[in-house]
Amino acid sequence: RLGNIDMGRRQFLRALELYQRALKIREKAWGPDNPKTAATLARLGLAYTEMGSYDKALPLVQRSLAIREKALGPDAPGTAESLAILASLKRQTGAHAEALPLAQRALKIREKTLGPEHPRTADTLDLLAMIYQQQGAMYKALPLAEKSLKIKEKRLGPNHPETAKTQRLLGVIQQGQKDYTRAEASF
Repeated sequence: RLGNIDMGRRQFLRALELYQRALKIREKAWGPDNPKTAATLARLGLAYTEMGSYDKALPLVQRSLAIREKALGPDAPGTAESLAILASLKRQTGAHAEALPLAQRALKIREKTLGPEHPRTADTLDLLAMIYQQQGAMYKALPLAEKSLKIKEKRLGPNHPETAKTQRLLGVIQQGQKDYTRAEASF
């Protein structure tokens, strides 16, 4: 949990150390193929992704996904988390064609298990919007970001940092559409 707090504070090196320590403990206590171990693998992979260490992140996230699919099933919330992290990693490395189906699958799972208006569902909408935006498909990205923003404003409030991130994403998409008036209002 401390690692999650550090991730939120963007203190990735500290989070990385905590996740590495937690991984050793969980592997020893529950074994290498336990869903709790997989959760730590996913978070460790996310920390490496945020630090730009994609080569270190990829095998961790892939392992996390394989464990979760086997232990929890293909439609479990934990599986969706690993899918979303892997999709984000693929997006950040420019592998948009690989990222898209992963993010779409994560979205379907989250809509089904968490509900269509859950903040994690909104996060996945943001991820899909970023993939489309980076592919230049602004017309696909825009409604996803708008939907996410409505969810976050309703569930988290208009002044929450996650709401602000989505508002900024919306501005980037509007700028990509050359809708500078709306983009300026979004920033």
